[in-house]
Amino acid sequence: PLSARPQPKMAGAGRVWRVGALLLPPAWRLRAPGRAFGAAAGRGGSNGSGRLVLGAAFALGGSVGLCLAARQRLREHSAAELPAGSLQLTLYQYKTCPFCSKVRTFLDYHGLPYEIVEVNPIMRKEIKFSSYRKVPILLANAGSPLQLNDSSVIISAIKTYLISRRNSLEEIVSFYPPVKTMTEQGKEVLEYENKYWLMLDEKETKRVYPVKEVRVEEMKWRKWADDWLVHLISPNVYRTPKEALASFDYIVREGKFGTLEGLFAKYVGAVAMFFVSKRLKKRHRLRDDVREDLYEAVNEWVKAVGKNRLFMGGNQPNLADLAVYGVLRVMEGLEAFDDMMVHTNIQPWYQRMEEVVQK
Repeated sequence: PLSARPQPKMAGAGRVWRVGALLLPPAWRLRAPGRAFGAAAGRGGSNGSGRLVLGAAFALGGSVGLCLAARQRLREHSAAELPAGSLQLTLYQYKTCPFCSKVRTFLDYHGLPYEIVEVNPIMRKEIKFSSYRKVPILLANAGSPLQLNDSSVIISAIKTYLISRRNSLEEIVSFYPPVKTMTEQGKEVLEYENKYWLMLDEKETKRVYPVKEVRVEEMKWRKWADDWLVHLISPNVYRTPKEALASFDYIVREGKFGTLEGLFAKYVGAVAMFFVSKRLKKRHRLRDDVREDLYEAVNEWVKAVGKNRLFMGGNQPNLADLAVYGVLRVMEGLEAFDDMMVHTNIQPWYQRMEEVVQK
């Protein structure tokens, strides 16, 4: 049931949604022909129209490449009221980011009501309160307010909290300390220690992971989704000028652009991201036909799940299932998604994931 009580918007926030256990029908079956969703990684330019295009082209996806939205539009409504003392959650996101999609998938599957604040990818005023300038950011209140950064940290920390109430959420988050590292390009970034671990005691660990191999497998494929699968999205959805234009069509229609600004962002941004996708293909050593890398990765996942399990988690998804599904569903409505469904063995697993997440 959804509360009829209207929810106030946060000061300075953009569009705000309350999301609960009630979800929309399977998105990829309802997409309209020709409509596509798209965005990409990086940060915006410095000023004027250049900032507009670079912001639209590079800011929406966080730090790794294109981020594409699921077909469904989040509807503004009130979520079920949480019992006193339970989690109160606000997710700051780009609707088109695969890392944000991972977090939404996790929260939806576990039936956790949460509020969404859509962040403007150019100005990012909605997250000016934070020194951490990426999304997703999750504000969680389990008695005291707390900011969680990084999609995998968010998922691991909240999952730990749901299983074990021995520790406060604040203490659990302290188990994932940020560490400054350098990328191959010499850029300083924050990484998080232990982000694929659930911080459980021995008894809890036995209950969740009856054998050690189950935990090892889940962590391996969660990391694979972050380190490899997500890097295949951008080169595939910006593979051709037509696909790049289809991706930016979404940004113009859903973003906060004037008429001239929208036209500029759509066409110039699409051209820019077409060439950026070529650089990403080279950086990640992808084949000339990047579809082959996508197909191979997806079939590798299906093979790992195997024929005797509904999900990698068995009869229900584990965190690896949720991560892989969260990344892949951002391509819904695009040519790359349709090709993946036709040329790989992913469809049965994907349909099962749709059903359980939406329940």
